[in-house]
Amino acid sequence: MRSMDCLAPKVDQLAEVSVANLRDSAAWDAYVFAHPEGTFFHLSGWREVLQAAFGHRAHYLVAYRGGVVHGVLPLAEVRSALFGHALVSTPFCVYGGIVASDDESKAALERRACELAVSLGVDYLEMRNRRRQHPKWPAKDLYVTFRKAIAESSEANMLAIPRKQRAMVRKGIQANLTAEVDVNVARHFDIYAESLRSLGTPVFSRKYLETLLKVFGSSCEVLTIVHEGQPVASVLSFLFRDEVLPYYGGSTPKARSVAANDFMYWEVMERARQAGRSIFDYGRSKRGTGAFSFKTNWGFEPTALHYEYFLVRARAMPNLSPTNPKYEFMIRAWRRMPLWLTKVVGPALARYLG
Repeated sequence: MRSMDCLAPKVDQLAEVSVANLRDSAAWDAYVFAHPEGTFFHLSGWREVLQAAFGHRAHYLVAYRGGVVHGVLPLAEVRSALFGHALVSTPFCVYGGIVASDDESKAALERRACELAVSLGVDYLEMRNRRRQHPKWPAKDLYVTFRKAIAESSEANMLAIPRKQRAMVRKGIQANLTAEVDVNVARHFDIYAESLRSLGTPVFSRKYLETLLKVFGSSCEVLTIVHEGQPVASVLSFLFRDEVLPYYGGSTPKARSVAANDFMYWEVMERARQAGRSIFDYGRSKRGTGAFSFKTNWGFEPTALHYEYFLVRARAMPNLSPTNPKYEFMIRAWRRMPLWLTKVVGPALARYLG
């Protein structure tokens, strides 16, 4: 379906939808933390991150009933001459979409979002949902997420990892790798940039990673793995309720020989267990990729994500994935580019590839 045909039906006036401002942030976040479908990516702090790090205009919608929050919808406008013009919930995030207490508030937020997409003249509105919420909208199932319970004992978590991958974790332990919590992103950015260059993917700006640390504080942690005094892998994780979400991870070429990646994620899990957390969210991956295989080899079962689209000016769903054949040449060229140059050029492209 296209244009206004996709709009939710009008509902009664009990749900009042408005654009959230800074005064709404405390109530917004309290609602997200309390709602079972709230995620780290629904937190109001992302509005500051997207605007400060990328210059993307935020449109955060909140539904009130009787002066009490009954629903939220984080949205950001991404405009690019190369990749198009979109309204997304939420760019650079795995999860997004509407979180609401009742059908009336959900319908009011959906209708307001569609009206906003039309008034802005975007190509499409994208909702990144963990479950299907807009059955009449076209949707993609390219991405999956991996979530698993963390056992109370270290031994139980180790035994839950399939034998072959468990051997890699033990190889990292035997290599005398150490894990260090960093207070800044200096080491992480260098490792992450090198890792993405190898994949043929533009790296985000260092400013983006620094903004994440600044905005989310203790809910954002950088763990760097060191071998013989040299950093070989690093991951930036988010902490939300009882969950840990290792999000931006990378490694150097040396990491493979000492199983630093497996050791790193094991250390993330162990730190989470020791802190009393009970959910390990391995994040999203595209089907058929190396990251997908790596996570399934850890014993995680994939769960489909539902990215749904309300088409405004576009005639079909976008395909900005690196798996799109039209980007093969660009990916090969990027892999051959000097690392220093990818750090300079990459952020200008990556700010539109969230």
